[in-house]
Order: sequence, then structure tokens, then C-alpha cells
Amino acid sequence: MAFGGNPVFRGKNFRSAVTTAPPVPHAPYGQQPYGQQNPYGQPYGQQAPYGQMSPEQLDQMYKAPSAGPVETGRMTYDDVIMKTLACLGFVVVGAAVTLFVPAGAAMGLMVLGAIGGFVLALVNSFKREPVAGLILAYAALEGLFLGGITRVIDSIAPGVGFQAVLGTVAVAGVTLALYKSGKVRATPGLMKFFLIAIVGYLAFSLINLGLVMFGVVSSPWGLRGITIMGIPLGVIVGLIAVVLAAISLILDFNSIEQGVRAGAPRRFAWTAAFGLTVTLVWLYTEILRLLAIFNSND
Repeated sequence: MAFGGNPVFRGKNFRSAVTTAPPVPHAPYGQQPYGQQNPYGQPYGQQAPYGQMSPEQLDQMYKAPSAGPVETGRMTYDDVIMKTLACLGFVVVGAAVTLFVPAGAAMGLMVLGAIGGFVLALVNSFKREPVAGLILAYAALEGLFLGGITRVIDSIAPGVGFQAVLGTVAVAGVTLALYKSGKVRATPGLMKFFLIAIVGYLAFSLINLGLVMFGVVSSPWGLRGITIMGIPLGVIVGLIAVVLAAISLILDFNSIEQGVRAGAPRRFAWTAAFGLTVTLVWLYTEILRLLAIFNSND
């Protein structure tokens, strides 16, 4: 069973929850579904002898549905959707705080969000059991960071923050639609490409950060500010990063689908929501930076 490139889904805890999940129980043939009460008036644990049941009772028994994922405590798509919306709601609230407080306070909150979000991302990734409070706290801290960085860039290139939000919604929506339609799938080849490409992208980002920190390049964007045939390198790299984030979403959707089909415990819907939030935060950051570099070269 293959899992995506997101470290949240590739981690041992989510993988073991999916691969070791017991099969979803079904009602034994000729017996009542698991977790349902006896509709025939007999005391619990007692059944009328087979020969004393009427044909109507037997027909009702055989047609009765077995217990679904909700009744058996299994993860469902609805669980993942609702918990992801909760996480995104906390991201929005955190972003609103840094967007509307005084500029000095916003910078402090942005740094707090960046450091705190990174720490809680590691904590949530390695915890054996998902903790809703820690995941929501991570989302709120990421909101502080995203709101702060959006405020800084929006002061240089007005309007890019709103454009980045629209771009993130558009990319995520199109990716989900393509995945649901079956036009794109998480194949082993796609996962291999993603892992190789993301390692290369991370290496470029670390080298670029080092060059900026030590003053080797004068542009605040580092190597991204270099132009190739009139096109900033940052635009080319940014487009590649957005594609990688979209591929990561495809792999995330595949991991969630595997979890639901395998009957993973319901609490791991929080892990799925956390993983999706991590990818969406990355996607927004890349689109925001791409738009900022593009606008700075107008």
C-alpha cells in the first residue's frame, strides 16, 4: 500500500493506522447488524427460535443494513472534510489577527507563528495519536504567520494577498475535481517524480536562503531574482513549486482514500485534516511568493 509524499501521511503513525485497521464488521448472515437493537421485542441476547419467526420478520432481518463507518468508529470523508474546514477556519482567524493589529505587533506575531507553527508541525507529525487541540493550535499559528507575511508583501505589491487566496482555492479545487474524476491518479511513477523533485526544490531553497543570509546576492529574493531571457528565475521556480504542491494534494487525497477504505480509526481524520492543512499552507505560500516576484518585475 503506497502513501503520498506528505510526511504527515508517510509517517509511521498514519500508515500503521491504515495498514493495521481491522476489517469493518458486517452483520452475520441471518443475524441483526452490529450495534442495532432487536426490533422484534425479544430481550437483548435472546432470539426467537428460527422456526417461530414469520416470513416478514425474516425478510426484515435479512434486509437490515449492517453498521456503517460512523457506527463502528471508522474514518469517513465527512469527518475529514469537517475537520479540515475547522483547521482552515483557525488559519483564517489567525491571519485576521495579524492583518488588523498594529504593524509592530503583527511582525512579532508573524515570527511567533512561524516558530510555533514549525514546532507544532513536528510535534503533530510524530505523536502516536492525533490531538485535536494541538492540530488546531498549529493551524492558528500558521494563520499568524501567513497573515503577517501577506501584510508585508501586500504593502509592496497591493492586492497580491487576495490574488494568492483565489489562486490557492482555484488550484486546490481543480486538483480535487481532477482527482475525483479519475483523470489524475497517485501512480507509483508520480510519487517517485514528486520525491525526486521535492528533494531538488528543497536543496535549491536552502542554497538560496544561505546566499541571501550571507549577502552573496543583493536581491531580497536571492537567486529567484535573476532573470533568464527577461523572465525572473523566481517565476519559473515558483510555477514548478505550485505544480509540486498540487501533486502533493493528489497524493494526500489518495492517502485519505486509502484510510477511509481500510477503515482507519475515526480519530485519524484529524491527522488527515492536519496533512491537508500543511499542503494548503505550502501552496498558498508558493503562490504568494510567485505573485510577489512577478509584480516586483513589472
